Amino acid sequence: MNERSLLLKDLVKKMLGLLPFAVTQNQRYDRQTNAIIRRVCRRASNCVDVGTHRGEILDTMRQAAPEGTHFGFEPLPHFYDKLQQRYAGVAGIEVFPYALSEAPGEASFNHVKTNPAYSGLQKRRYDRPHEEDETITVEMRTLDEVVGTRGVPIALIKIDVEGGEMGVLRGARGLLARDKPVVIFEAGIGGSDVYGTTPGMLFDYLSGFGYRVSLMGRYLKGQPPFSRQDFAASFNGGHDYYFIAY
Repeated sequence: MNERSLLLKDLVKKMLGLLPFAVTQNQRYDRQTNAIIRRVCRRASNCVDVGTHRGEILDTMRQAAPEGTHFGFEPLPHFYDKLQQRYAGVAGIEVFPYALSEAPGEASFNHVKTNPAYSGLQKRRYDRPHEEDETITVEMRTLDEVVGTRGVPIALIKIDVEGGEMGVLRGARGLLARDKPVVIFEAGIGGSDVYGTTPGMLFDYLSGFGYRVSLMGRYLKGQPPFSRQDFAASFNGGHDYYFIAY
């Protein structure tokens, strides 16, 4: 897939977004994410977008909390460069070229050239054949190191890192304990398990900070959170792969 094909894919996504209903699972998740950001944030709330990609969610954060400071993390160089151009001179937006994990350092990063959204610190399983990838080197940092030291309370964190969410959360233990931000995170079979992450590990870690875990749709409807067993069933079922901790 070349640059022209990627642009066409983005155009189709934008056209689907204009419809009054969700057509795909990803589109449904995008709409639920936006709804939660608008519900959680106040005008001066501060948010974090881990896996910023092209900045769509970062834009929603800025719109929902125009007086806050919002931090984006995107380790793919070409996306980071475009984000730098897009937000140059925009107050309240800071973008960093780091892959977030539980410890700082330098790491190999799998860049999926034909499907950049599948890129990550580990090579996840692909759902279609013939993907083209390459290995690049990225700088790793922790959320506590980059954002936690800023002294601003964080209201919401979105994590989309193709299976590496456990590392991001472990590197944010100080923020989770201090601010208990709402956390929207992608997790599931094909990504998380490649890192050795199980649903029990995620549930127990988040529960240790007093979090409840659920699907975004259930949260928006005011339905009860998942039990540990419910979360494992949803995670392992393969249909659900975006969750919320609150």
